[in-house]
Amino acid sequence: MERSKNGGFTLIELLIVVAIIGIIAAISIPNLLNAIHRGKQKRTMADLRTIATAIESYNVDNSAYPAATSMAGLSGSLVPVFLDTLPASDGWGRGFTINSVATDYTVWSGGSDGGSLNYVGGPTSSLSASIVFVNGEFAQWPEGSQTD
Repeated sequence: MERSKNGGFTLIELLIVVAIIGIIAAISIPNLLNAIHRGKQKRTMADLRTIATAIESYNVDNSAYPAATSMAGLSGSLVPVFLDTLPASDGWGRGFTINSVATDYTVWSGGSDGGSLNYVGGPTSSLSASIVFVNGEFAQWPEGSQTD
């Protein structure tokens, strides 16, 4: 290819560069979106652990879990003695759901779709599956490559 005398790029050279940039973007954007979603899952799991640690601390002091069916009710039992502030929402900006009685508790996030509890138990590979914490351990959590 011969360059013009003014030293600019030819149309073919520009099209090749644009095509290469498009290919790189097509490869990297899905990976970036997956990484963002996994980060939201990890943040949600960390917040669930924080809530559970405060509930367990309450249990140690009171020999029973706090009775609560809402995060506001749970906040009244835990803040400020066992936790400075209760996490207000999961990684997707939706509230956590709590069901706590004197003998056990369940805290969960609806996942990326924010749906109701879709509980199958154990590790899940679905991006929209609920993340569930029951009595001191995860009962359902994201693991492995995520789909959907």
